[in-house]
Amino acid sequence: MQTFYEIVTILFFLFQGVVALYLLIPFFSVVVYGFIKAFSIKHPFNKRKIVHDKNFEFGIIITAHQEVEFIKPLVASILGQTYQHFYIYVVADDCDTSQLQFTDPRVIILSPSPALHAKIKSIDFARKSFTREHDITLILDSDNLLHPNFLSVVNQHFQKGYRVVQADFKPKNEDSLYARIDAIGDMYNFFVDREIRMMAGMSAAIWGSGISFESALYDEIAYKTLVGGFDKKLQSTLLLKTKKIAFSTDAVLYDEKVESGSSLENQRARWMLSYFNYFKESSKIFFTGLKTLNPDFIYFGFVLLRPPQFLLFAAAFFSLVIDFFLFPGLFYAWLVIIALYIISFAAIILIRSKQIKYLKTLCMLPVFAGRQALALLKLGKASKKFLKTPHTKLVYIEDVLAKKQ
Repeated sequence: MQTFYEIVTILFFLFQGVVALYLLIPFFSVVVYGFIKAFSIKHPFNKRKIVHDKNFEFGIIITAHQEVEFIKPLVASILGQTYQHFYIYVVADDCDTSQLQFTDPRVIILSPSPALHAKIKSIDFARKSFTREHDITLILDSDNLLHPNFLSVVNQHFQKGYRVVQADFKPKNEDSLYARIDAIGDMYNFFVDREIRMMAGMSAAIWGSGISFESALYDEIAYKTLVGGFDKKLQSTLLLKTKKIAFSTDAVLYDEKVESGSSLENQRARWMLSYFNYFKESSKIFFTGLKTLNPDFIYFGFVLLRPPQFLLFAAAFFSLVIDFFLFPGLFYAWLVIIALYIISFAAIILIRSKQIKYLKTLCMLPVFAGRQALALLKLGKASKKFLKTPHTKLVYIEDVLAKKQ
């Protein structure tokens, strides 16, 4: 019979193994990226043939809450699309809509009364207000702006048989420290959890905005809570129903990055709360993968179960200290793993941004980790009401594109 010490040692080794695997994901992602580029392996999208010779009609839902001023720039970026088969449903929740006047009949302004104060409710309100059943539903936040070719690119994915498409994100603003830190987080997550998976023929993770899907897929979703994390439930439902979520780097959406530490804390508190609220959904995907021997689902679920990065690093340094005294060989292994993580993270930021200035911001990531730790203290508050992230960058798509040139 194994002694208590042996059992604890085995569990500690398993714990270290899982943490190490999570920290090595960016390294393996960079290796896969380099391999695909070096051997000019054809992208899965380019391999697919057109299976639907039609132009899909989009029902575009804009969820706006108390920030009516951002609606006009977003609607303008949609009306300026090169692809024109769409209807726009603006859910102006708790907003004064007296100044919202559009001559295009495809723009429908909805003013729910009483106010909804929940994104899930806004989406449901918009869908019930559809003038007809549109082929595709696209969900956007009020601070978003769309590149002129956005809908054209997404339509091409549906023509090739994809049933769910996640857009790529780029920052509207990069002029403050916290905005760049927030942008770095997006670069890392979109590369590891979306771009590389798509390049490797696997399912990409979705985001809370810029997600397009066949409208009928939404009908069977039952949310556990109305406070945060709607995309986690949406993601698990879409993945289990379609078996594949596509991601396009050419469907570009610009969003506003946070400008202050308190806004960053609120944002991360919402995300961490959704991680715990929908832990069961993530587990379902993982165990479905094990049951069906589906490696895509296994990996998808494994990554969904990944704790926030700052907790992983805390676990890694805890293991590092323990191994220094008890298992010196593993101590040096941890030094290598942490070094590979840092190098890979920097490589990912260079690949995604193609700007050296973001490498300087990496030195401030301890500040980011500290803010994430403080966000843990807001979980109780986040579970009771939506912690809003204020937006201040009122710009039009022409302004953003001019800066990118």
